[in-house]
Amino acid sequence: MSAKANKHEVVRPERILVIEDDPGIAVCVEMLLSTRGYACTVFDNGAAGLAHLAAEQVDLLITDLRLPDTTGLDILAASKAERPDLPVILMTSYSSLENAIDALRKGAVNYLIKPFDNDEFLFAVERVLAEQRTHRENRSLRRSLRRAYGERTIIGDSDGVKRMLAMISRVASTDTNVLIQGESGTGKELVAQAIHFGGERAERPFVAINCGAIPSDLIESELFGHVKGAFTGAVSTSEGLIREASGGTLFLDEISELPLNVQVKLLRVIQERQVRPVGATQTYHTDTRFVAATNRDLRAETESNTFRADLFYRLNVITIQVPPLRERGEDIELLARYFLERHCKRLGMRIRGMSDEFVAFLREYPWPGNIRELENVMERAIIMAEGDTLSLDDQFDTLPQATLARPSTSSGADEASEALGPMSIEDYIRHSILRYQDSYCDRDLAALLGIGRKALWMR
Repeated sequence: MSAKANKHEVVRPERILVIEDDPGIAVCVEMLLSTRGYACTVFDNGAAGLAHLAAEQVDLLITDLRLPDTTGLDILAASKAERPDLPVILMTSYSSLENAIDALRKGAVNYLIKPFDNDEFLFAVERVLAEQRTHRENRSLRRSLRRAYGERTIIGDSDGVKRMLAMISRVASTDTNVLIQGESGTGKELVAQAIHFGGERAERPFVAINCGAIPSDLIESELFGHVKGAFTGAVSTSEGLIREASGGTLFLDEISELPLNVQVKLLRVIQERQVRPVGATQTYHTDTRFVAATNRDLRAETESNTFRADLFYRLNVITIQVPPLRERGEDIELLARYFLERHCKRLGMRIRGMSDEFVAFLREYPWPGNIRELENVMERAIIMAEGDTLSLDDQFDTLPQATLARPSTSSGADEASEALGPMSIEDYIRHSILRYQDSYCDRDLAALLGIGRKALWMR
């Protein structure tokens, strides 16, 4: 292995469970694996090995075919029932083509004949673990890097953003749980990604879940996993997102939407680092960092008994406040130019810049939907542009956001072009809903305001 790989394994060695009743073979296997930096645990019977498998995280299982209390094929079947993704290597002194075919058909990744060559043994182990690393990395990339984290970053020079970045830098290298607070559309998931990718867990999975987007009767299974047959529709075993994020970070967006019964179970996982899938009798160890986010006041939620106080204090070890866009006036044009370049490249369009009037609109608009709304405005403006410069006049009638905020151009202007007087964000949203609810469906109106449909319904 490379020096970089060795360094990584020393920090977090891959864990191998060995079930072998021959003391000589067991010692030899343990010594070989230890020299390569693996964390090796050896048992001489199947019952003890399976108990360890149920309680601890394991990356590879190596078992003898004949054991005093069971067989390697039974161990293989039991492990596949609990951990379908766990690779299993079988060893035996009794070689037969029938046994080998049977083992491979039932899910073993390799079949070794004892006595084996040391190099052959290590090659088999390292090949299996390399495939597992590739699988985990690809899964992590699909779930996190696919979100274009490398292309998107936290942009801003305002004092609020500088304070936030300093806090991110300070907590990224720790394993402390973090609570991110901020209005909808401020970029809380981007902050969570910055925490994950800025620390030692960057090469491990970043898994995100929106707690408000999954039905309450499915969220428990999604988080904790389930065993086959645990409920109607559970046709196979699932390890759940908490175990999938083991070694990395689980981002719980809209944590305030988590049902109370699930909050109790999540609290137990955070406290004990053990997770029990739905319908299972065993618990599994997990090394997961929890980062949660909310646009609501969780402290007030605990006082009204809609959020558990003990879970709040577990998550609220470190709080990062994401400032709303209206408090980042000096960042608005910077963000707009970033979105202009990004979406022009994606759409294959060439826009030279923005007119002074358009920039003035961007600076004066209160942005109730924050950065998400700004990005939507810029993308729509690019698509509707009639020249190589974004002009408010070109697309005024196609941007309801601009319609809401455009100042009056004459003393005799009618209500559609009147400038809105100072008002709070909640009053502004209420005013907008009352004015445009007959012109747009709920989905479009929520998107235009930069809020979710549930938030729109509540208002």
